[in-house]
Amino acid sequence: MSYTFSVTVHDDFELVVKKTRAALADEGFGIVSEIDMAATLKEKLGHVMEPYLILGACSPPFALKAIEADPSVGALLPCNVVVRQAGAGVVVEFMDPEAVMELVAVDGVRNVADDARTRLEQVRDTLAKR
Repeated sequence: MSYTFSVTVHDDFELVVKKTRAALADEGFGIVSEIDMAATLKEKLGHVMEPYLILGACSPPFALKAIEADPSVGALLPCNVVVRQAGAGVVVEFMDPEAVMELVAVDGVRNVADDARTRLEQVRDTLAKR
């Protein structure tokens, strides 16, 4: 089973990041963390790579439902979204909440994962249309 799904957008990296943030917000996700992997690896290891950004996307209502169903599920939150340069395109890759939540055998968490995946697929589809 794959643990991600993605879309490739042929546009400027920073513009794709901006569009991704907007599409996530439209679906009720806020960004609670951001990791610039390219900058971190350059700083820590001297490794130069294409732009690679990890956005920690969180829907507070989904997070609350999941945590109420299983308090330990916080170790699997938030939903990470990777925006990375890949040649002439920019790949936006979404963590599949259903795949990750396979680790949790609690119905309430599974329902939240299904809802989160549906919304993240909508973000993907929105980016594909732009």
